[in-house]
Amino acid sequence: MCPKYPKRSGRAPDRGVGDVAGSASAVARLARKQHGIVTRTQLLELGIDADTIKRRVRAGRLRVVYRGVYLVGPIIPVLARQMAAVLACGIEAVLSHRSAAAIWNLLPYPASSGAVHVTVVAADRRRPGIRIHRVQELPRDEITTQHGIAVTTPARTILDLAASVTAAELEQALAKAESDHRTSRRQLALLLARYPRRRGTRRLRRLLERHTRPALTRSQAERRLLDLIRKAGLPAPEVNFMTERYELDLYWPEHRFAVEIDSLWTHGSASSFEADRRRDAELAADGIQVVRITDVGIADEPERQIALISQAIALRRATD
Repeated sequence: MCPKYPKRSGRAPDRGVGDVAGSASAVARLARKQHGIVTRTQLLELGIDADTIKRRVRAGRLRVVYRGVYLVGPIIPVLARQMAAVLACGIEAVLSHRSAAAIWNLLPYPASSGAVHVTVVAADRRRPGIRIHRVQELPRDEITTQHGIAVTTPARTILDLAASVTAAELEQALAKAESDHRTSRRQLALLLARYPRRRGTRRLRRLLERHTRPALTRSQAERRLLDLIRKAGLPAPEVNFMTERYELDLYWPEHRFAVEIDSLWTHGSASSFEADRRRDAELAADGIQVVRITDVGIADEPERQIALISQAIALRRATD
């Protein structure tokens, strides 16, 4: 007697409980490595068929971020948007420009509604929420990974920023990259030689050739005052200089003269006032003169603050 075979229903046979559990754990492991993000191609490679993907999307277990790119589960990890944008743009896509600067901690993360910057080698269609930069080539020595995401190297990131951010932001990013040893002048010089006519190279070259080091400021008031000092032609100070005991906002080591910037929000209490006076007295005992100015004074009376600093430097020079 011939054995009886079941009729074909046109549906794939149900997977066993072990297979389902195994695929779920494999997806979870992959999602953990990719900040909660997986792609359709990756799911298919894990043995999850197209119908199962659709069911998981309908059930909310997979949330569509871009076409063929999904968020696994209800929690949105910090770098999920960046990971999703890179995966959505293909295997040769890398995080770049301001988004790369943020992941390297060279500039603050932009607002959550801001576009994610991605560089691709080839034409690519537009996607909402992604700012695509198309290039003809991107050498391997200009690409690396950070937190598991493909990203331009710090040096290449600085070069990209030179054509897309303000002068103050470029200087801030360069100063942070150097202070954190993310890149070196030699690496940047090699990139400038590689791209002599690229937009932004002249700007970056001028910054690198400047006699003073790029300044790493920590507030808008510091940046504004530093710009005023440079425009007035005064000697360039060290910024956020660390003595044996204290950090000084602006410091001229050759004159042992410092400027501290006060704000109502950070120096408005009696305890802060007393601490500042005690600190100034201890610095004076070490031979360092401190002049205090306010962020309001910098904004409202910039010429007066520069005149005050200029006179103080002249007096220190006279007594040196």
